[in-house]
Amino acid sequence: MIILGIDPGIADTGFGVISAEKSTFKAITYGTIKTSKADDLAKRLDYLYKDIEKLIKKHKPSKIGIESIFFAKNAKTAITIAHARGICLLAAQQAKAQIHEYTPLQIKQALTGYGAADKNQIQQMVKTILNLKEIPKPDDAADALACAICCAQTKQYV
Repeated sequence: MIILGIDPGIADTGFGVISAEKSTFKAITYGTIKTSKADDLAKRLDYLYKDIEKLIKKHKPSKIGIESIFFAKNAKTAITIAHARGICLLAAQQAKAQIHEYTPLQIKQALTGYGAADKNQIQQMVKTILNLKEIPKPDDAADALACAICCAQTKQYV
């Protein structure tokens, strides 16, 4: 099964594509989609949508895990992230993929069994679970891979 994990943001959206067969997970690709601060919000969202759409068309994930907003330092940040999340959800829905949303707490618990794990602990688990030589960089990509792993490990009840 192919799973796409997304850590949404307006400046940097992390993505991670993994294959999951039974208890074996492999990273296929990961990175970030960057948008220019010089562009207006609509243009940045359009760019993000097109890049997410390309990822989905190329890898054809059967599941897409998207990190949800748990808290933000201020309302403007939360609204901006919500715009990016909406674009990611739209692209996933247009592709008719199964969409699963996870809070940072759920992702931490799925990877470490501990909801208060720090960023380094999560990154080390991503490295170990995916059998990578080093911690994935940048952090947004590692977070997206963590979201994909969470999606693979979580049973979905409908």
